[in-house]
Amino acid sequence: MAPIPTPPAEPQDSPAGYVGLDAGEAERLARERGWSTVRALPPGAIVTMEYRVGRLNFEVRDGTVARAWKG
Repeated sequence: MAPIPTPPAEPQDSPAGYVGLDAGEAERLARERGWSTVRALPPGAIVTMEYRVGRLNFEVRDGTVARAWKG
């Protein structure tokens, strides 16, 4: 049987620190800090609920991050 792969490490970074930033700047900063996937979403967007290690989600209103969460 094949070994179970080890998931990639997730950055030790708080999503709350991105709230209030310009969306472009927040995405650049998140990638610098090691997030493998950064997803910007409009308010009320329908998204899948599976948890993905290394993904950071932003809800963006008027070009500014209004909410941020992992997965």
